[in-house]
Amino acid sequence: MAGLVAVIYGVVAYGFTLVALLYLIGFVGNLIVPKSIDSGTAGPLLQSVIVDTLLIGLFAIQHSVMARQSFKRWWTRIVPPSVERSTYVLAASFALLILYWQWQPIPALVWTVHNPTAAAVLDGIFWLGWIVLVVSTFMLSHFELFGLSQVFARLFGKQLSDAKFRAPLLYRRVRHPIYLGILLAVWATPAMTAGHLLFAVVITGYMLIGIQLEEHDLIQQFGDQYRRYRQHAAMLVPLPGRKFADPKDADV
Repeated sequence: MAGLVAVIYGVVAYGFTLVALLYLIGFVGNLIVPKSIDSGTAGPLLQSVIVDTLLIGLFAIQHSVMARQSFKRWWTRIVPPSVERSTYVLAASFALLILYWQWQPIPALVWTVHNPTAAAVLDGIFWLGWIVLVVSTFMLSHFELFGLSQVFARLFGKQLSDAKFRAPLLYRRVRHPIYLGILLAVWATPAMTAGHLLFAVVITGYMLIGIQLEEHDLIQQFGDQYRRYRQHAAMLVPLPGRKFADPKDADV
């Protein structure tokens, strides 16, 4: 029964996460959704900057703190290890939903691209970013990243194998393609408002800090394997000649 409850919880958390991520596409791209990054009534500038920055900070703190190994060791004394990842993604989804709900637009235009070809290129980069993000999750283990593998393993009495260092496909050239996808999506727009720019700048700053924290954990976990990987694969931007190709340390 406990395993079945864990599966139901994991599936619900996964569903919420999909909704939050799909909404994020519409939110950033001003597409379809009822509340987007540039929609709504603008308030006082200083108030909007403070509120929006705090909203991104709420997501950033949750996303980074709950991802740390030290937090996980403490947290799994309270919640079963099988639902730890599901709880993490559910909390991240709620943090995003709060951001969408309370976001205050700052509509002043920073730049506008009028050339149809250039605008189409930026729109294409926007969609490329989301494709890179989603595909990158499947290059590792999409269902494990979002907690489903853990809850189904508990239901069927299986033990997930210990984490092994892997650098498949795009990960051979870029250490953080998921973050790369987000950066492409948040910066590529034909009409950049001040609110959108604030979102892009703060998200970029958070990711650069988050990468340092994440790589510190990965070095502790994988040691010299990850150090060698850092020497060969670029952090975010694929560069000519930089590719991790050691067959002993990476998947083909």
